[in-house]
Amino acid sequence: MGNAERRIAPIPVDVPIWDRFFTVAPLVIVGTKEGDGQNLAPKHMAMPLGWDNYFCFVCSPQHQTQHNVEETGEFTVSFLRPDQVVAASLAAAPRAQDSSKPSLSAIPTMPARRVDAPLVRDAYLWLECELERVIGGFGRNTLIIGRVVAAAVDESAMRTSDADDADVIHVDPLLVYLSPGRVARVSESFSFPYHVDFTI
Repeated sequence: MGNAERRIAPIPVDVPIWDRFFTVAPLVIVGTKEGDGQNLAPKHMAMPLGWDNYFCFVCSPQHQTQHNVEETGEFTVSFLRPDQVVAASLAAAPRAQDSSKPSLSAIPTMPARRVDAPLVRDAYLWLECELERVIGGFGRNTLIIGRVVAAAVDESAMRTSDADDADVIHVDPLLVYLSPGRVARVSESFSFPYHVDFTI
């Protein structure tokens, strides 16, 4: 579509704009210890924070995940595979009247190595984080920042010097969340055309 054919539609910003178009994000499950049990919650507003080993996700004081992280000072992050979309849905199920989440029993988990919180088994990447800080003031939301103290990746998804990056992603596709309300499987990728003078 050429510029002459393109039509640009202004979007009012007096209400949240994010359901008017699609954006791409990861789909992860954050694991926390909750009392004598555990909690799993899907998140898509989640990403590394800078180039060092920090990870953050958007949460809310109304969510038990934030209370758990503030109480224990730690959390895990499991990056899901495309065939684990149902696990994310189960983790998002509402709580029962007694505040339990029976749906979580259907999600296979494994213990973390450094923190006391669950990891989702069969994911492709696992992060274990200690709470760095919680920053409020983003409307009804907060930003939870953790320092990665342990990490592991399935060998099939690991970048190595003797494997082409495109092949790694083709063999082990990535799950992405297309907000709002859709998911996609990424198996085709291309090298980014960095300028010759580009530096990080």
